[in-house]
Amino acid sequence: MSIVFLNDAFMPMEEAKISPMDRGFLFGDGIYEVIPSYDTKLVGFGPHIDRMQEGMDLIGIKLDWDHAKWAQVVNTLIEKNGGGNLGIYLHVSRGTDSKRFHAYPDNVAPTVYAFAFEIPPANVADKAIAKTYKVNSTEDLRWKRCHIKSTALLGNVMHFQHGFAEGCNETLLFNANNELTEASACNAYIVKDGVIATPPLDNQILPGITRLILLDILAKDGSLKVEERVVTMDEVENADEIWVTSSSKEVAPVVEFNGKPVGDGKIGDVWLKAQALYSAGKYNY
Repeated sequence: MSIVFLNDAFMPMEEAKISPMDRGFLFGDGIYEVIPSYDTKLVGFGPHIDRMQEGMDLIGIKLDWDHAKWAQVVNTLIEKNGGGNLGIYLHVSRGTDSKRFHAYPDNVAPTVYAFAFEIPPANVADKAIAKTYKVNSTEDLRWKRCHIKSTALLGNVMHFQHGFAEGCNETLLFNANNELTEASACNAYIVKDGVIATPPLDNQILPGITRLILLDILAKDGSLKVEERVVTMDEVENADEIWVTSSSKEVAPVVEFNGKPVGDGKIGDVWLKAQALYSAGKYNY
């Protein structure tokens, strides 16, 4: 039985009830995070909570919880759900109002919901067993505040469905200037001649925590060159390697793009080194 957290109480998922007048339900008016844990060890807990707080600040949700409060909820969920490899989903909506009205209501308490779900084992830097990905591409038609990790994900869902319907694991997105932004649920990277490139953070891109950790690890190691810069879709098409990153996928190698092999169609050596470095350092955040 899955145990969840709802508004200061732990309970079986079947007993968790949220009002249909909750603004998260009516408007997608909320912020969320997903934190991976492997054998009870969390990856990026601090940066995830910092990003969640920043998102709530940006949309004016007031919840006076510090890291210790969130850690108590997260660790209790892991314990009550048996440990192992779990993703922890955290969700804060603006709360329940007495009417449906677009403006932010006063004196409404946020709804806090969290649950645990099983995730695959952590990635291993081994070409023989690594999961490979196929992706396609489409123009990015989402809103212009993608740096906010909003629960209103219909735009992302539709882009993901675009790839899923064509037998792909993800969809890479590009803007009106034919520049790579990100994927529907991941950050994106290319490798050319041994150099890693990823788009710089702006309002088009979610500041991914795996991205943050990976780039910091690579910068500290210094053996791989990394550029945060504009990446054109022509560069994506001619890349030696393509990766996507997310909390659940870690550093995922892409071997097919728009029906064609990426490079030689095999996992690249730069990915191998990057994943090995990420695996060694990811619990330090």
